[in-house]
Amino acid sequence: MVIWDEFIHSIEGIFRTSGFATNDWRNYVMIVISGILIYLAIKKQFEPLLLLPIAFGMLLVNLYPAIMAAPQTTLQLVSDYQAAHGGATANYAIVTMGNQQYYQIPQVGGLFYYLYQGVKLGIYPPLIFLGIGAMTDFGPLIANPKSFLLGAAAQLGIFTTFIGAVFLGFTGKQAGAIGIIGGADGPTAIFVTSKLAPELLGPIAVAAYSYMALVPIIQPPIMKALTTKKERSIVMEQLRPVSKLERILFPIIVTVIVSLILPDACPLVGMLMLGNLFRESGVVGRISNTAQNELMNIITIFLGVTVGATATGSVFLSLKTIQIIILGLLAFSFGTAGGVLFGKLMCWASHGKVNPLIGSAGVSAVPMAARVSQKVGQEENPGNFLLMHAMGPNVSGVIGSAVAAGVLISILG
Repeated sequence: MVIWDEFIHSIEGIFRTSGFATNDWRNYVMIVISGILIYLAIKKQFEPLLLLPIAFGMLLVNLYPAIMAAPQTTLQLVSDYQAAHGGATANYAIVTMGNQQYYQIPQVGGLFYYLYQGVKLGIYPPLIFLGIGAMTDFGPLIANPKSFLLGAAAQLGIFTTFIGAVFLGFTGKQAGAIGIIGGADGPTAIFVTSKLAPELLGPIAVAAYSYMALVPIIQPPIMKALTTKKERSIVMEQLRPVSKLERILFPIIVTVIVSLILPDACPLVGMLMLGNLFRESGVVGRISNTAQNELMNIITIFLGVTVGATATGSVFLSLKTIQIIILGLLAFSFGTAGGVLFGKLMCWASHGKVNPLIGSAGVSAVPMAARVSQKVGQEENPGNFLLMHAMGPNVSGVIGSAVAAGVLISILG
Protein backbone atom coordinates (compact mmCIF):
# COMPACT_ATOMS: atom_id res chain seq x y z
CA MET A 1 0.00 0.00 0.00
CA VAL A 2 2.85 2.37 0.85
CA ILE A 3 4.55 1.56 -2.44
CA TRP A 4 1.29 2.26 -4.30
CA ASP A 5 0.87 5.65 -2.55
CA GLU A 6 4.46 6.60 -3.43
CA PHE A 7 3.83 5.58 -7.03
CA ILE A 8 0.68 7.75 -7.24
CA HIS A 9 2.54 10.64 -5.60
CA SER A 10 5.36 10.33 -8.17
CA ILE A 11 2.88 10.34 -11.06
CA GLU A 12 1.19 13.43 -9.64
CA GLY A 13 4.57 15.12 -9.29
CA ILE A 14 5.44 14.36 -12.92
CA PHE A 15 2.09 15.77 -14.06
CA ARG A 16 2.43 18.93 -11.96
CA THR A 17 5.78 19.70 -13.59
CA SER A 18 4.69 18.71 -17.11
CA GLY A 19 3.67 21.07 -19.83
CA PHE A 20 0.07 19.86 -19.55
CA ALA A 21 -0.17 21.47 -16.11
CA THR A 22 2.12 24.49 -16.53
CA ASN A 23 1.30 25.72 -20.06
CA ASP A 24 -1.72 27.86 -20.84
CA TRP A 25 -3.85 27.89 -23.99
CA ARG A 26 -1.66 30.53 -25.66
CA ASN A 27 1.28 28.14 -25.68
CA TYR A 28 -0.75 25.64 -27.66
CA VAL A 29 -1.82 28.27 -30.16
CA MET A 30 1.85 29.13 -30.68
CA ILE A 31 2.64 25.44 -31.15
CA VAL A 32 0.08 25.37 -33.98
CA ILE A 33 1.57 28.54 -35.50
CA SER A 34 5.06 27.04 -35.32
CA GLY A 35 3.74 23.98 -37.14
CA ILE A 36 2.37 26.21 -39.91
CA LEU A 37 5.73 27.97 -40.24
CA ILE A 38 7.55 24.63 -40.37
CA TYR A 39 5.17 23.59 -43.17
CA LEU A 40 5.86 26.79 -45.10
CA ALA A 41 9.61 26.36 -44.65
CA ILE A 42 9.71 22.73 -45.78
CA LYS A 43 6.83 22.36 -48.22
CA LYS A 44 6.76 25.85 -49.74
CA GLN A 45 10.49 26.57 -49.15
CA PHE A 46 9.77 30.09 -47.85
CA GLU A 47 13.19 31.26 -46.61
CA PRO A 48 13.79 27.82 -45.01
CA LEU A 49 17.31 28.54 -43.75
CA LEU A 50 15.89 30.93 -41.18
CA LEU A 51 12.18 30.18 -41.03
CA LEU A 52 12.79 26.54 -40.04
CA PRO A 53 15.03 27.23 -37.00
CA ILE A 54 12.80 30.15 -35.97
CA ALA A 55 9.71 27.95 -36.11
CA PHE A 56 11.38 25.14 -34.17
CA GLY A 57 12.68 27.56 -31.54
CA MET A 58 9.10 28.80 -31.19
CA LEU A 59 7.93 25.19 -30.81
CA LEU A 60 10.51 24.38 -28.13
CA VAL A 61 9.90 27.45 -25.95
CA ASN A 62 6.15 26.91 -25.92
CA LEU A 63 6.58 23.26 -25.01
CA TYR A 64 9.28 23.95 -22.42
CA PRO A 65 9.40 27.64 -21.39
CA ALA A 66 12.32 26.99 -19.01
CA ILE A 67 14.61 26.62 -22.04
CA MET A 68 14.74 30.44 -22.12
CA ALA A 69 14.79 30.90 -18.34
CA ALA A 70 17.30 33.37 -16.93
CA PRO A 71 19.69 32.06 -14.26
CA GLN A 72 18.38 32.45 -10.72
CA THR A 73 19.92 32.24 -7.25
CA THR A 74 18.68 30.12 -4.35
CA LEU A 75 19.28 30.79 -0.65
CA GLN A 76 20.61 28.10 1.68
CA LEU A 77 21.45 28.48 5.33
CA VAL A 78 25.21 28.51 5.86
CA SER A 79 24.80 26.12 8.77
CA ASP A 80 22.75 23.70 6.65
CA TYR A 81 25.32 23.82 3.85
CA GLN A 82 28.18 23.14 6.27
CA ALA A 83 26.27 20.30 7.90
CA ALA A 84 25.72 18.71 4.49
CA HIS A 85 29.37 19.18 3.47
CA GLY A 86 31.21 18.16 6.59
CA GLY A 87 31.71 21.69 7.88
CA ALA A 88 33.28 22.98 4.67
CA THR A 89 32.69 26.58 3.61
CA ALA A 90 31.77 27.68 0.08
CA ASN A 91 32.86 30.58 -2.06
CA TYR A 92 29.31 31.94 -2.49
CA ALA A 93 28.08 35.42 -1.62
CA ILE A 94 26.54 35.57 1.85
CA VAL A 95 23.43 37.56 2.79
CA THR A 96 22.16 38.08 6.31
CA MET A 97 18.44 37.90 7.03
CA GLY A 98 17.50 38.37 10.66
CA ASN A 99 19.96 36.36 12.72
CA GLN A 100 20.65 33.86 9.93
CA GLN A 101 23.29 33.83 7.21
CA TYR A 102 22.50 32.40 3.81
CA TYR A 103 24.59 31.40 0.82
CA GLN A 104 23.42 32.79 -2.53
CA ILE A 105 23.84 29.74 -4.72
CA PRO A 106 23.60 30.49 -8.48
CA GLN A 107 21.49 28.20 -10.64
CA VAL A 108 22.08 27.52 -14.33
CA GLY A 109 19.69 29.18 -16.80
CA GLY A 110 18.06 27.59 -19.84
CA LEU A 111 20.13 26.67 -22.89
CA PHE A 112 18.57 29.30 -25.14
CA TYR A 113 19.08 32.02 -22.55
CA TYR A 114 22.83 31.78 -23.09
CA LEU A 115 22.59 31.45 -26.87
CA TYR A 116 20.25 34.45 -26.90
CA GLN A 117 22.97 36.70 -25.49
CA GLY A 118 24.40 36.89 -29.01
CA VAL A 119 21.14 38.55 -30.08
CA LYS A 120 20.77 40.68 -26.97
CA LEU A 121 24.32 41.99 -27.16
CA GLY A 122 24.10 42.63 -30.93
CA ILE A 123 26.69 40.00 -31.89
CA TYR A 124 24.83 37.72 -34.32
CA PRO A 125 23.47 40.28 -36.85
CA PRO A 126 26.91 41.79 -37.68
CA LEU A 127 28.32 38.27 -38.09
CA ILE A 128 25.46 37.46 -40.47
CA PHE A 129 26.38 40.62 -42.40
CA LEU A 130 29.98 39.38 -42.56
CA GLY A 131 28.76 36.26 -44.33
CA ILE A 132 26.40 38.22 -46.59
CA GLY A 133 29.27 40.49 -47.61
CA ALA A 134 31.44 37.49 -48.47
CA MET A 135 28.67 36.12 -50.69
CA THR A 136 27.69 39.40 -52.37
CA ASP A 137 28.89 40.68 -55.71
CA PHE A 138 28.72 44.49 -55.64
CA GLY A 139 29.79 44.62 -59.29
CA PRO A 140 26.32 45.56 -60.64
CA LEU A 141 26.10 48.41 -58.13
CA ILE A 142 29.60 49.68 -58.98
CA ALA A 143 28.84 49.46 -62.69
CA ASN A 144 25.61 51.43 -62.25
CA PRO A 145 25.96 53.79 -59.23
CA LYS A 146 22.48 55.19 -59.89
CA SER A 147 21.25 51.95 -58.32
CA PHE A 148 22.05 53.53 -54.97
CA LEU A 149 19.10 55.87 -55.49
CA LEU A 150 16.72 52.95 -56.02
CA GLY A 151 18.00 51.25 -52.88
CA ALA A 152 17.48 54.48 -50.95
CA ALA A 153 13.97 55.00 -52.36
CA ALA A 154 12.96 51.51 -51.23
CA GLN A 155 13.62 52.53 -47.62
CA LEU A 156 10.45 54.64 -47.85
CA GLY A 157 8.57 51.88 -46.07
CA ILE A 158 10.75 52.21 -42.97
CA PHE A 159 9.96 55.85 -42.31
CA THR A 160 6.29 55.82 -43.34
CA THR A 161 5.67 52.85 -41.05
CA PHE A 162 7.49 54.61 -38.24
CA ILE A 163 4.92 57.41 -38.47
CA GLY A 164 2.06 54.90 -38.57
CA ALA A 165 3.36 53.05 -35.51
CA VAL A 166 3.64 56.28 -33.52
CA PHE A 167 0.06 57.12 -34.54
CA LEU A 168 -1.10 53.75 -33.15
CA GLY A 169 0.41 54.51 -29.77
CA PHE A 170 3.79 52.78 -29.90
CA THR A 171 6.70 54.62 -28.33
CA GLY A 172 9.30 56.23 -30.57
CA LYS A 173 11.78 53.40 -29.98
CA GLN A 174 9.16 50.72 -30.63
CA ALA A 175 8.01 52.52 -33.79
CA GLY A 176 11.59 52.65 -35.06
CA ALA A 177 12.02 48.92 -34.47
CA ILE A 178 8.73 48.16 -36.25
CA GLY A 179 9.56 50.45 -39.17
CA ILE A 180 12.81 48.65 -39.94
CA ILE A 181 10.73 45.66 -41.11
CA GLY A 182 10.24 47.70 -44.29
CA GLY A 183 13.88 47.17 -45.16
CA ALA A 184 13.13 43.45 -45.66
CA ASP A 185 16.35 42.58 -43.87
CA GLY A 186 15.99 40.17 -40.96
CA PRO A 187 19.41 40.68 -39.30
CA THR A 188 18.99 44.46 -39.46
CA ALA A 189 15.50 44.22 -37.94
CA ILE A 190 16.88 42.07 -35.12
CA PHE A 191 19.84 44.39 -34.56
CA VAL A 192 17.68 47.52 -34.34
CA THR A 193 15.02 45.86 -32.19
CA SER A 194 17.59 44.50 -29.74
CA LYS A 195 18.86 48.08 -29.30
CA LEU A 196 15.57 49.97 -29.24
CA ALA A 197 12.74 47.65 -28.20
CA PRO A 198 13.94 44.17 -27.10
CA GLU A 199 10.49 43.39 -25.69
CA LEU A 200 9.17 43.29 -29.29
CA LEU A 201 11.95 41.12 -30.70
CA GLY A 202 9.85 37.98 -31.21
CA PRO A 203 6.96 39.51 -33.18
CA ILE A 204 9.23 41.81 -35.21
CA ALA A 205 11.69 39.05 -36.12
CA VAL A 206 8.95 36.65 -37.16
CA ALA A 207 7.23 39.39 -39.19
CA ALA A 208 10.49 40.44 -40.88
CA TYR A 209 11.48 36.93 -41.91
CA SER A 210 7.95 35.95 -42.88
CA TYR A 211 7.67 38.89 -45.27
CA MET A 212 11.15 38.19 -46.65
CA ALA A 213 9.96 34.67 -47.38
CA LEU A 214 6.79 36.00 -49.03
CA VAL A 215 8.61 38.33 -51.44
CA PRO A 216 7.51 36.30 -54.52
CA ILE A 217 3.87 36.65 -53.41
CA ILE A 218 3.73 40.22 -52.06
CA GLN A 219 5.80 42.11 -54.62
CA PRO A 220 4.44 41.16 -58.10
CA PRO A 221 0.92 42.62 -57.64
CA ILE A 222 2.40 45.92 -56.43
CA MET A 223 4.92 46.00 -59.28
CA LYS A 224 2.26 45.34 -61.90
CA ALA A 225 -0.18 47.84 -60.42
CA LEU A 226 2.38 50.66 -60.59
CA THR A 227 3.84 49.98 -64.05
CA THR A 228 2.56 49.64 -67.59
CA LYS A 229 3.14 46.69 -69.90
CA LYS A 230 5.42 48.88 -72.00
CA GLU A 231 7.56 49.80 -68.99
CA ARG A 232 7.81 46.17 -67.84
CA SER A 233 9.01 45.18 -71.31
CA ILE A 234 11.97 47.61 -71.40
CA VAL A 235 15.26 45.86 -72.18
CA MET A 236 18.19 47.53 -70.43
CA GLU A 237 21.71 47.88 -71.82
CA GLN A 238 24.39 45.46 -70.66
CA LEU A 239 26.42 46.64 -67.66
CA ARG A 240 30.05 47.62 -68.12
CA PRO A 241 32.82 45.36 -66.77
CA VAL A 242 34.08 46.26 -63.29
CA SER A 243 37.82 46.14 -62.59
CA LYS A 244 39.38 44.30 -59.66
CA LEU A 245 40.72 47.57 -58.26
CA GLU A 246 37.20 49.04 -58.16
CA ARG A 247 35.92 45.94 -56.38
CA ILE A 248 38.65 46.19 -53.72
CA LEU A 249 38.32 49.93 -53.16
CA PHE A 250 34.52 49.89 -52.96
CA PRO A 251 34.14 48.20 -49.52
CA ILE A 252 36.93 50.32 -48.04
CA ILE A 253 35.46 53.60 -49.31
CA VAL A 254 31.92 52.73 -48.21
CA THR A 255 33.13 51.76 -44.74
CA VAL A 256 35.06 55.00 -44.28
CA ILE A 257 32.24 57.25 -45.52
CA VAL A 258 29.40 55.55 -43.61
CA SER A 259 31.40 55.20 -40.38
CA LEU A 260 32.39 58.88 -40.38
CA ILE A 261 28.91 60.17 -41.19
CA LEU A 262 26.86 57.64 -39.23
CA PRO A 263 28.92 55.74 -36.60
CA ASP A 264 25.90 53.75 -35.34
CA ALA A 265 25.72 51.99 -38.72
CA CYS A 266 29.37 50.92 -38.51
CA PRO A 267 28.85 47.46 -36.92
CA LEU A 268 26.55 46.34 -39.74
CA VAL A 269 28.09 48.15 -42.71
CA GLY A 270 31.65 47.53 -41.51
CA MET A 271 31.16 43.77 -41.18
CA LEU A 272 29.29 43.66 -44.51
CA MET A 273 32.18 45.36 -46.25
CA LEU A 274 34.82 43.30 -44.44
CA GLY A 275 33.17 40.14 -45.75
CA ASN A 276 33.11 41.63 -49.25
CA LEU A 277 36.79 42.59 -49.00
CA PHE A 278 37.56 38.98 -48.06
CA ARG A 279 35.80 37.94 -51.27
CA GLU A 280 37.26 40.50 -53.65
CA SER A 281 40.85 40.58 -52.38
CA GLY A 282 41.46 37.03 -53.58
CA VAL A 283 44.15 36.41 -50.96
CA VAL A 284 42.09 35.01 -48.06
CA GLY A 285 40.10 32.27 -49.76
CA ARG A 286 39.83 30.11 -46.64
CA ILE A 287 38.54 32.98 -44.52
CA SER A 288 36.09 34.01 -47.22
CA ASN A 289 34.77 30.46 -47.55
CA THR A 290 34.43 30.15 -43.76
CA ALA A 291 32.47 33.41 -43.56
CA GLN A 292 30.18 32.28 -46.38
CA ASN A 293 29.62 28.75 -45.13
CA GLU A 294 30.60 27.42 -41.69
CA LEU A 295 30.35 30.68 -39.72
CA MET A 296 27.22 31.82 -41.55
CA ASN A 297 25.49 28.48 -40.98
CA ILE A 298 26.36 28.31 -37.27
CA ILE A 299 25.22 31.86 -36.56
CA THR A 300 22.06 31.30 -38.61
CA ILE A 301 21.13 28.33 -36.41
CA PHE A 302 21.80 30.19 -33.16
CA LEU A 303 20.03 33.33 -34.36
CA GLY A 304 17.01 31.48 -35.69
CA VAL A 305 16.25 29.24 -32.72
CA THR A 306 16.80 31.95 -30.11
CA VAL A 307 14.71 34.53 -31.96
CA GLY A 308 11.95 31.95 -32.33
CA ALA A 309 12.26 31.19 -28.62
CA THR A 310 11.25 34.77 -27.78
CA ALA A 311 7.81 34.14 -29.32
CA THR A 312 6.05 32.72 -26.27
CA GLY A 313 2.28 32.64 -26.19
CA SER A 314 1.98 35.35 -23.54
CA VAL A 315 4.16 37.74 -25.58
CA PHE A 316 3.11 36.89 -29.11
CA LEU A 317 -0.68 36.63 -28.82
CA SER A 318 -1.60 40.23 -28.15
CA LEU A 319 -3.09 43.24 -29.93
CA LYS A 320 0.37 44.75 -30.26
CA THR A 321 1.58 41.72 -32.19
CA ILE A 322 -1.35 41.92 -34.61
CA GLN A 323 -0.59 45.61 -35.14
CA ILE A 324 3.09 44.79 -35.74
CA ILE A 325 2.21 42.13 -38.33
CA ILE A 326 -0.06 44.58 -40.19
CA LEU A 327 2.44 47.44 -39.95
CA GLY A 328 5.19 45.11 -41.17
CA LEU A 329 3.16 44.26 -44.27
CA LEU A 330 2.54 47.94 -44.92
CA ALA A 331 6.23 48.70 -44.41
CA PHE A 332 7.26 46.08 -46.92
CA SER A 333 4.60 47.17 -49.42
CA PHE A 334 5.55 50.85 -49.15
CA GLY A 335 9.23 49.92 -49.57
CA THR A 336 8.45 47.99 -52.75
CA ALA A 337 6.23 50.81 -54.06
CA GLY A 338 8.86 53.46 -53.25
CA GLY A 339 11.48 51.59 -55.28
CA VAL A 340 9.16 51.04 -58.25
CA LEU A 341 7.95 54.65 -58.31
CA PHE A 342 11.50 55.97 -58.22
CA GLY A 343 12.29 53.48 -60.99
CA LYS A 344 9.50 55.06 -63.05
CA LEU A 345 11.05 58.46 -62.42
CA MET A 346 14.44 57.19 -63.62
CA CYS A 347 12.74 55.62 -66.62
CA TRP A 348 11.26 58.99 -67.54
CA ALA A 349 14.53 60.85 -66.92
CA SER A 350 16.50 58.36 -69.03
CA HIS A 351 13.93 58.42 -71.86
CA GLY A 352 12.95 54.79 -71.42
CA LYS A 353 16.35 53.22 -70.71
CA VAL A 354 15.56 52.05 -67.14
CA ASN A 355 13.02 49.32 -66.46
CA PRO A 356 11.07 50.43 -63.35
CA LEU A 357 10.77 46.83 -62.18
CA ILE A 358 14.34 46.84 -60.90
CA GLY A 359 13.29 49.43 -58.32
CA SER A 360 11.33 46.79 -56.41
CA ALA A 361 14.65 45.02 -55.73
CA GLY A 362 15.72 48.00 -53.62
CA VAL A 363 14.43 46.16 -50.56
CA SER A 364 17.31 44.13 -49.22
CA ALA A 365 15.90 40.63 -49.55
CA VAL A 366 18.96 39.36 -51.45
CA PRO A 367 18.71 37.81 -54.02
CA MET A 368 15.01 36.99 -53.96
CA ALA A 369 13.82 40.50 -54.77
CA ALA A 370 16.14 40.66 -57.79
CA ARG A 371 14.81 37.31 -58.98
CA VAL A 372 11.24 38.59 -58.70
CA SER A 373 12.17 41.60 -60.88
CA GLN A 374 13.62 39.18 -63.44
CA LYS A 375 10.54 36.94 -63.33
CA VAL A 376 7.98 39.74 -63.72
CA GLY A 377 10.02 41.31 -66.53
CA GLN A 378 10.23 38.03 -68.45
CA GLU A 379 6.49 37.51 -68.17
CA GLU A 380 6.07 40.56 -70.42
CA ASN A 381 9.16 40.03 -72.58
CA PRO A 382 10.73 36.54 -72.58
CA GLY A 383 13.95 38.01 -73.97
CA ASN A 384 14.35 40.42 -71.09
CA PHE A 385 17.11 39.69 -68.57
CA LEU A 386 16.91 42.07 -65.61
CA LEU A 387 18.63 39.99 -62.94
CA MET A 388 22.05 41.68 -63.01
CA HIS A 389 20.46 45.12 -63.33
CA ALA A 390 18.19 44.36 -60.36
CA MET A 391 21.13 43.13 -58.27
CA GLY A 392 22.45 46.72 -58.15
CA PRO A 393 19.42 48.09 -56.27
CA ASN A 394 19.19 44.83 -54.32
CA VAL A 395 22.67 45.04 -52.79
CA SER A 396 22.34 48.80 -52.35
CA GLY A 397 19.21 48.02 -50.35
CA VAL A 398 21.34 46.01 -47.94
CA ILE A 399 23.56 49.04 -47.40
CA GLY A 400 20.52 51.32 -47.30
CA SER A 401 18.76 49.31 -44.60
CA ALA A 402 21.94 49.26 -42.50
CA VAL A 403 22.28 53.02 -42.87
CA ALA A 404 18.59 53.48 -41.98
CA ALA A 405 19.22 51.33 -38.91
CA GLY A 406 22.07 53.61 -37.91
CA VAL A 407 19.86 56.68 -38.35
CA LEU A 408 17.12 55.21 -36.17
CA ILE A 409 19.53 54.11 -33.44
CA SER A 410 21.36 57.44 -33.41
CA ILE A 411 18.11 59.45 -33.19
CA LEU A 412 16.03 57.18 -30.94
CA GLY A 413 18.67 55.26 -29.00
